[in-house]
Amino acid sequence: MTERNDSMMVDSNNTSTTTTTTGSGAGRIEEIRSVKSQRVAAHSHIKGLGLSEDGSAILVKDGLVGQVKAREASGIVSELIKSKKMAGKALLLAGPPGTGKTALALAISQELGPKVPFCPMVGSEVYSSEVKKTEILMENFRRSIGLRVKEIKEVYEGEVTEITPEETDNPLGGYGKTISQVVVGLKTTKGTKQLKLDPVIYESIQKEKISVGDVVYIEAVSGSVKRVGRSDFYATEHDLEVEEYVPLPKGEVFKKKEIIQDVTLHDLDLANAKPQGGQDIMSMMGQMMKPKKTEITEKLRLEINKIVNKYIEQGVAELIPGVLFIDEVHMLDIECFSYLNKALESTLAPIVIFATNRGNCVIKGTADIQSPHGIPVDLLDRLMIIRTLPYSFNEMVQILTIRATIEQHKIDETSLTYLAEIGNNTSLRYAIQLLTPSSILSKTNGRSSITKEDIEEIHSLFSDAKTSAKLLEKNKSKYLY
Repeated sequence: MTERNDSMMVDSNNTSTTTTTTGSGAGRIEEIRSVKSQRVAAHSHIKGLGLSEDGSAILVKDGLVGQVKAREASGIVSELIKSKKMAGKALLLAGPPGTGKTALALAISQELGPKVPFCPMVGSEVYSSEVKKTEILMENFRRSIGLRVKEIKEVYEGEVTEITPEETDNPLGGYGKTISQVVVGLKTTKGTKQLKLDPVIYESIQKEKISVGDVVYIEAVSGSVKRVGRSDFYATEHDLEVEEYVPLPKGEVFKKKEIIQDVTLHDLDLANAKPQGGQDIMSMMGQMMKPKKTEITEKLRLEINKIVNKYIEQGVAELIPGVLFIDEVHMLDIECFSYLNKALESTLAPIVIFATNRGNCVIKGTADIQSPHGIPVDLLDRLMIIRTLPYSFNEMVQILTIRATIEQHKIDETSLTYLAEIGNNTSLRYAIQLLTPSSILSKTNGRSSITKEDIEEIHSLFSDAKTSAKLLEKNKSKYLY
């Protein structure tokens, strides 16, 4: 009896190519990893706040280490946001550099889930030569407020049984043919229906790459076509499939269906602010010549707010206050702070999280007015403040272990302890930055893991901020000014 080998190759853009081989023995899956690697960001390891069911912080969980009180406080804040009792309030994360303020803000966004808008920005972003400072702040405020719109639409839904384009002679003359209409057959569990559709819809069908056997729905009013998947009648016995198989739709072909759309208030602002020019060449050129950043007027926003409030009252839409995270908030000036006072009191305001590593310093935009964290006292009075504390030696070891795992570096215990000692004397950020160069050096020397000698050599090549400042002070006569 001859052995039979069936192989199937699935190639995706970024992930991997997989070969499935079945023979007389047990099935074997060989996975060939793609050479493309994803960039590891500074906070790639943050998956949540790492809290237990009773809200207490687990020492090491979800990528976060230590900062027990700050994490528990953030947990309470995320619960307030979920229960919609935090609107109009603001939070300040204050602590020395490298104590996990940005990590906490990202962990809060992870806890809230993907449906809640999270808009991060930096204080210096507001200084633009094109747009007013307050305009950029308001734009980000509007990005942070979501609107879930529920629409009941009349749709034709079913499995495609036929797609037949009907051609006629070109009305403009010539030898070419044009499609006058397209006949689409749809089938559900209750019956079948033939639809005669506009040629524009045929273009949408081609764009969506719809073929016989696909499950689709066509909106009756707009004529937009959406491919749901392949009918499970065509499902094969292969373990790995490119297609997503869906069951045959129930009920009649023509039905009323509730469709939910998630948009932000900024999306609505943009949609209404852009002038709908004609299709002639002059109109298109005019639109291209317009500056990309355009200010949306306060009048337009008030009109949109009225419509949004009307939708909410009718039960058509639901408001989802998201999170606006402003890092390095001390970079904002006195005018921005006074604007934030007003914006926070608005009926449509997101939850604002500020972060700063400054102590007592001069408020930007004033000559000599000092204030804690560089924030005016009247705004500071409105904020709930969460403090982050410097990490202990053991916490640094655990953080470095997590980063080494995320960055796929092998490192022994002795080297890890030595790196934590460097971090304790300099800064945690500097210690993390030494990981990758040390890994490159160890591979160059033919070693599989990072050793203490590698870290010592890299540490001798680079300087941390404190060492550099001391050398600058010591040799200041050799520098200009």
